[in-house]
Amino acid sequence: MTTPANPRAETGVDSKLLEILVCPLTKGPLEYDDARQELISRKAKLAYPIRDGIPIMLPEEARAID
Repeated sequence: MTTPANPRAETGVDSKLLEILVCPLTKGPLEYDDARQELISRKAKLAYPIRDGIPIMLPEEARAID
């Protein structure tokens, strides 16, 4: 398995960061949505925004999803 020279090349967000981030409410996994630049918590039904490559992991900043 090879690692890209730039860990952000594929997602726009550091891949190592995505591996360790969890939802602050549920402590569950997050899914990356490249098109919307969000991290999705299916369990909490929230989408956390990513601004300038920085995930904003504050529930009050998150968007509710169905």
